[in-house]
Amino acid sequence: MLRALYSGISGLRSHQTMLDVTGNNIANVNTTGFKSSSTQFQDTLSQLQTGAGAPGANAGGTNPAQVGLGVRVAGIATNFTQGSSQATGKPTDMMISGDGFFTVKVGSENLYTRAGSFSPDAQGRLVTPDGGILQGWTAVNGVVSTGGATSDLVLPLTAVSAAAATANVSVNGNLPEDAAVGTQLSRDITVFDQSGTGRDMSLTFTRSATGWDVTGDDGAGNTSTGSVAFNADGSLASNTLTAVGPAGSTIALDMTALTGYADITTVGIAKQDGRAAGTLDSFTLGNDGTLLGTFSNGDTSPIGRIALANFVNPGGLEKAGASDYRATVNSGRASLGTAGTSGLGQLTAGSLEMSNVDLSQEFTNLIVAQRGFQANARVITTSDQVLQELTDLKR
Repeated sequence: MLRALYSGISGLRSHQTMLDVTGNNIANVNTTGFKSSSTQFQDTLSQLQTGAGAPGANAGGTNPAQVGLGVRVAGIATNFTQGSSQATGKPTDMMISGDGFFTVKVGSENLYTRAGSFSPDAQGRLVTPDGGILQGWTAVNGVVSTGGATSDLVLPLTAVSAAAATANVSVNGNLPEDAAVGTQLSRDITVFDQSGTGRDMSLTFTRSATGWDVTGDDGAGNTSTGSVAFNADGSLASNTLTAVGPAGSTIALDMTALTGYADITTVGIAKQDGRAAGTLDSFTLGNDGTLLGTFSNGDTSPIGRIALANFVNPGGLEKAGASDYRATVNSGRASLGTAGTSGLGQLTAGSLEMSNVDLSQEFTNLIVAQRGFQANARVITTSDQVLQELTDLKR
């Protein structure tokens, strides 16, 4: 039987595979995080007709004469180049800009994906559309330790930000140097005890002949007195009231920002560092993958950090369906880390990575595969005609 017949058959099979790969790429042109594939061909064994001849003193060497036996698919390579960004505005949608994969748990197995479309389930876990649970490190008392094993990332919808007692109060602004003796200015601010109960703390400034007398009331019946004085250039010269309250629950006063210029009255209590207890209102994602919770009391605290995985040979990953990949013996083991470190990309919230399929290239590949298929079909037709001529010799 003619060798060309079987070479043509191998060409049909190989170009059919190329058509299948190209068709799959085109079908996934709008699949989030999809990475296109390409078909690689190589020739099969060649039948040796004449071996190579060594050159001699009076004759040159001869090359081997071989007849190829067809083509086969050597491999199907995945192209992991970056896809375009698509803004969604959804805070749980995440995109990796650079190398790396999200780690998701499906059943008892860890899989890896570039598709960052996540949403919370009934238990507050961030999951993929098919139920894969995003993995990372959960914060303990506001601290994220990335050295241990990963676990399910959960949005603690019932989390409470602990109350904090006020320990420091800052005072700034200007006390008018030209104010009449006896002039009083009162300022107050809400401060908190250890349970988060608020009370009004007040400072009363009374103009004296040498400066300003200050009376501080911590709102719990404890008062302290002192005075402030200014230099001729309006800068603070002295301050004798540095704290208000009894020992053990003293509130420190910082008045270093006070000034004493004429005709300006802007003195005020700028801030205090206490807070009431608060509940989780929302969360944001940092470029390093840290989920920061914002609480009703104004406090912000880490909830957890997303773990990203990288591989020595990403091309060795096996597609597991649902835009997931599975580690293989040739991809190497997953190396976990945080975004922006160890060669891993940055994370962007509110965006998704689009498919990296290039339609112009895929349609070109479609034409090449179609013409290759047709050409190999002609080889089979021609071989059949030659065989027909052979059978007709007997007539």
